[in-house]
Amino acid sequence: MTVLLGLPRRRGANAAVQLAAQLARSLDEDLLVCTVVPAPWPAGVGHIDAEYQQHLDEAAAEAIARARAIAPDDVATTFHVERARSTPTGLLHVAERTGADLLVLGSARAGGIGRVSFGGVTERLLHSSHIPVALAPRGFRCRPATRVTRVTAAFGAAEGSDGFVLAAAGMAVRLHVPLRVASFAVRPRTPLTAGIGSRAESSLVEAWISDVGRAQHDVLDRVAALPKAPPAEGVVGRGTDWDDAMEDVGWDDGDILTVGSSSVGPIARVFLGSRSSKIVRSSPVPVVVAPRHE
Repeated sequence: MTVLLGLPRRRGANAAVQLAAQLARSLDEDLLVCTVVPAPWPAGVGHIDAEYQQHLDEAAAEAIARARAIAPDDVATTFHVERARSTPTGLLHVAERTGADLLVLGSARAGGIGRVSFGGVTERLLHSSHIPVALAPRGFRCRPATRVTRVTAAFGAAEGSDGFVLAAAGMAVRLHVPLRVASFAVRPRTPLTAGIGSRAESSLVEAWISDVGRAQHDVLDRVAALPKAPPAEGVVGRGTDWDDAMEDVGWDDGDILTVGSSSVGPIARVFLGSRSSKIVRSSPVPVVVAPRHE
């Protein structure tokens, strides 16, 4: 199988290259680095269009050269330029043609350092990819030859969440790492004058935490019953916003977070819902968004 890296033609793809190499190394898979350029116009449509096509081809060649220069020697890596009507279409065609089982993308340059941010290509692929999509936080770096050390599955106790956690357990087994099931309780700060309303909201949050704790216990029992089960634990992060709640559980080098697709999205496709989107954007570590399956 293959890890596919969607390489932008612009500079600033180091984070995505480093994450793709780390994941390929951890999964003992090859890495395919692919950049997409628009298919050329038919002959005779104009000299200006031909010059623009040449510019795109040169930008793609430069992007491949930059990626080749930083790709690690211990991961078998090939490089490819795909011609397609759009970058998402080209990457999905390459994934299907090569049998890739993971697509890696970087973050938009407009996002904050250390967080995942979505550009136009990422937004489209997060609503259409048939394989998991891994996202590198902006500025992500890892030490040479490092591997993934833990998988954290974001768990909301909603319908379908158990199946997603079991799939995350399978990922942890493939990576030979432990699994952590994490839930996040967000309760915004309330004014001191809120009174009874604030206390009622606090009671609701505590009740949710108690319910999700029981649900975590149940799903961890199911993980333990798997023929091949990774070491697993549960944790709940609390905070006044998503960033606080995410940071509350603690993170280490080599961690990755995996998030399931929304239950309202198409089956066998990635479809990121609003809650999952907030978790992804607040994650301080790389994120893998998994397709939904029945």
